Amino acid sequence: MQLNEKQFLGIPPEFTEFEKANVVILPFPYEGGISYGAGTGRAPEAVIEASQYVELYDELLEYEPYRVGISTLAPPEILPDAVEMIQTIYQQTTALIAQDKFPIVIGGDHSISSGFFRALTEKYGQMSVIQLDAHADLRETYEGSPLSHACVMARIREMTPYTLHIGMRSFSVEEARRAEREHLAFFPMHLYRQGPEIVREVIRRLPNPVFLTIDVDVFDWSVIASTGTPEPGGFFWDEVMTLLQFIFKTKEVVGADVVELSYRDTDPNSPFAVAKLIYKLIGFRYAERKS
Repeated sequence: MQLNEKQFLGIPPEFTEFEKANVVILPFPYEGGISYGAGTGRAPEAVIEASQYVELYDELLEYEPYRVGISTLAPPEILPDAVEMIQTIYQQTTALIAQDKFPIVIGGDHSISSGFFRALTEKYGQMSVIQLDAHADLRETYEGSPLSHACVMARIREMTPYTLHIGMRSFSVEEARRAEREHLAFFPMHLYRQGPEIVREVIRRLPNPVFLTIDVDVFDWSVIASTGTPEPGGFFWDEVMTLLQFIFKTKEVVGADVVELSYRDTDPNSPFAVAKLIYKLIGFRYAERKS
């Protein structure tokens, strides 16, 4: 595995050694599946750059999560063809999972998640998925492609019936009918805010292990403004932190991705927020291993 010239957080080299690291971050700058705003291809680099300014001590968890070891890989060569892209991320994540790493993929658009999830299912068998997203992404095809970012959860549901969808504020009538027809655990933003305890009970019942996929458009614009398909009315930072901490305390999360950030040279705040979000995921994942 080739290491990135710039490591996530800029931590001391002894904590970035691949062989010793518990966490491996894979930048995956693909944006061939987008349908609106561009910029996701430059997002992973922007997140890694912004991470250099994230404080290493977690004030909530009261420890320094980086000490579990975080190794950041160089981005692989990504071909523009969607099928080849899915195969690339499948191969990359398969290699990491085989070495018992906790992989976090920085996208790139959301279409990358199905290849990552396929790798996880081959390692762990039956799995659950928790999706945080402003969109349902349950279309069979979009703009002529079944591998669009708007179809990623349809592809994932071909591999598991256990999915939880949280935070949506925009979806088609066909997606709404599918959610009803298939009795999906489907919690648009307004329903989540009416009853977060119901969502917590659904999380408790999900089979382990769990794949967590976070589309950053799930956040309110005041938290993350630069994303390809923005929607108003999303999660605030502390709401998501509370939800994520519960997920990691309750479930065995074995992989995660953070997707759909769009690079904007006028917005340094969004990449920083994503970098801190990723560090929080690591903190929650290894909170029991404080040192």
